[in-house]
Amino acid sequence: MRDLKVPSQRHPEKANKVDNPQPKKPDWIRVKAPISDGYKKTRNIMRDNSLVTVCEEAGCPNVGECWSQGHATMMIMGDICTRGCSFCNIATGKPSNLDIFEPGRVAVAVKKLDLSHVVITSVDRDDLTDGGADHFAQTIRAVRKQSPNTTIEILTPDFLKCADSSLETVVRAKPDVFNHNLETVPGLYPKVRPGARYFHSLRLLQKVKELDPSMFTKSGIMVGLGEDRQSVLQVMDDMRSADVDFLTIGQYLQPTPKHHAVDRFVHPEEFSSYERAAYGKGFLMVSATPLTRSSYHAGDDFKIMREARNLKIGTTKI
Repeated sequence: MRDLKVPSQRHPEKANKVDNPQPKKPDWIRVKAPISDGYKKTRNIMRDNSLVTVCEEAGCPNVGECWSQGHATMMIMGDICTRGCSFCNIATGKPSNLDIFEPGRVAVAVKKLDLSHVVITSVDRDDLTDGGADHFAQTIRAVRKQSPNTTIEILTPDFLKCADSSLETVVRAKPDVFNHNLETVPGLYPKVRPGARYFHSLRLLQKVKELDPSMFTKSGIMVGLGEDRQSVLQVMDDMRSADVDFLTIGQYLQPTPKHHAVDRFVHPEEFSSYERAAYGKGFLMVSATPLTRSSYHAGDDFKIMREARNLKIGTTKI
């Protein structure tokens, strides 16, 4: 029997005044409502297996498109986070105990959806000694057993309060892509990610490469939080110093008036300029658009990234 959840709140303390004027949402941000049969099928599989998705919990604008194509980002270890980031709509509070049967249910859903690539993420679990690392590893192994041809991408928390062995546990499980988002520029961390540390997150990504140089690493940031262009370019340099392969940049969208305010809506042309700059700095794969999210088109992007690495290796040998 699962523990009853302690009542939680979606960050009432977070911050911005309700009467704070917000820029008008431009046309390039608007998306269609989810109504297709494919969307309903994906939703039903998630419900039948009692699974949580970040698509719904975080209010992703691409949920209609992705679910219509049978793609969903599984969120393990519950829907209550131990952190209180000001950009995030996932509830904060005291999480329930881990569900030992969840890895198996995730594996069943992946097989039913016939996924060629799956993204698995989680809430922060600072209440757990290993931050949930072993649960990640069990889930990866369960998916491998049920769907051996499916490539696996994980989007992890920062394991800030855990020993180095937590990261080692996850890396040993051999996901195809290890993703951990920096989310924003370091100067905004006190307001946007008060429970996190920029250089710890950066070092986490670097350690993954030290443990397994062949593993693809990925990270992303949001823009429109109040950063400037130079700070974004510096984050790119920091990521490349940690040998990150794949960069995502997307527009921040304010979930509720109580969350961090949108500073501005970045024009698509500016996203294109960030993409060009990132490729110039050596990233294998870059996705930079207003609607880009960590798992948006993740399977297709993984194939492109893998081909780019193979091409780079082949060029180096010549």
